[in-house]
Amino acid sequence: MGHAIKTPAAARISRRDFLRSSATAGFGAALAGAAFGQDAPQAQPVPAPAAAKSADELRVAVIGCGAQGRVLIESMLRIPGIRIGAICDIWSYSRQYTGNYLKKYGHIAATYEDYRDLLASEKGLQAAVVATPDWVHAEHANACLRAGLPVYCEKEMSNSLDKARSMVLTARETGRLLQIGHQRRSNPRYIHAIDRLIREKKLIGRVTVDFAQWNRAKADLLGWPEKYVIDQATLDKYGYGSMTEFRNWRLYKKYGGGPMVDLGSHQIDLFSWVHGTPPKTVVASGGLDYYKDWEWYDNVMAVYEFETQEGVTRAFYQVQTTTQHGGFYETFMGDNGSLVLSEIPQRGNWAMREPHAPEWDSLAKAGLLMSETVPIQKSSTKNIYVDVRVTAEAGRWPLPIDLAKPAHQPHLENFFDAVRNGSRLNCPAELAYESCVAVLKTNEAVKARRIMEFRPEQFKA
Repeated sequence: MGHAIKTPAAARISRRDFLRSSATAGFGAALAGAAFGQDAPQAQPVPAPAAAKSADELRVAVIGCGAQGRVLIESMLRIPGIRIGAICDIWSYSRQYTGNYLKKYGHIAATYEDYRDLLASEKGLQAAVVATPDWVHAEHANACLRAGLPVYCEKEMSNSLDKARSMVLTARETGRLLQIGHQRRSNPRYIHAIDRLIREKKLIGRVTVDFAQWNRAKADLLGWPEKYVIDQATLDKYGYGSMTEFRNWRLYKKYGGGPMVDLGSHQIDLFSWVHGTPPKTVVASGGLDYYKDWEWYDNVMAVYEFETQEGVTRAFYQVQTTTQHGGFYETFMGDNGSLVLSEIPQRGNWAMREPHAPEWDSLAKAGLLMSETVPIQKSSTKNIYVDVRVTAEAGRWPLPIDLAKPAHQPHLENFFDAVRNGSRLNCPAELAYESCVAVLKTNEAVKARRIMEFRPEQFKA
């Protein structure tokens, strides 16, 4: 990719404005969603400063201290026994800001520009967290694995299947743990809803339709303060054509997979979790219809076909970047009811029962559901043009399990518990590779404008 992309005027912002946008909503909260314009998450309570180092602490390196790296650091600061001993980022702003923040909480981390220098210099590391752009996940994760470190790597594994496959193979070769950051796999409410209610208890009967969406409002490109511009020689060294590409890497084909991969992988992974199998086909429509300075599609609508023991199920997924209507949530519809989920409980945290379905009161008494809420009352309207009669909507049965932690914390806890105690990873590389195949193929389906078929062997690295 060349260097001809001009720096947009909106990108050249003052250091004061940049720091205000990145700090006022909590550490990294405003930046975490800026790439595709979602609402900034509410700031979590700041953890107390870390106590003095203890003998059973895990000393961890963080490679990549941008928006997502900071989100993960926030969660790690809340996990007892985790000591962040080294950080790495090619941008001096991220190194300086993150290092200073960690000092407030008793973590004196050595800082590096190049991950190779970190791995060569740091002794006594026990794990690594990789939160760099997708295109270098494999390079960074594989190097850490070969250095003897178990790795937690952000999703998507890569924007290249060959690179994603190399991560699975390196983890096998080295025998080191590799967890991929599909954090819903460790969310207790998702585990309860999918494993207990849908799969074990067959709460909603045969699942016949899935629906999920992630809609975000329109947004400008991410900017940077002039004081922290990376010189072109350094950008060239690490493979970036410009500061615009570096700051907005998700939108460019060399570095990421666009909204379909960045957002869709979280939710399409849930389709396979519910059905216990990856998809059989996908057909998709989308395009670069709104933004003129992106390379990836700014909207995608996809339909997947799953072949299960009970029959065929179709799953619809959409991602939009020009409207936040409906936000993000997932719905699983069966012949006995439906179940709506979201990481934000207000958008999805309940089941709805079909009138003919077996009773659910016994499940509520057993603590698997909460009692049904009062349904909407019957009403009718009539005018000269149309006669509309609205019948009662089924009541909602809320789920009894919530998450009183940042969304990524349980997934990191699962990883660190596996490092310490050998427990099972909730999203090992082999499992994450399946969703990587599904979402990357969907971008191909948009381009091909035809049904794309999957072969079972494609999901195995």
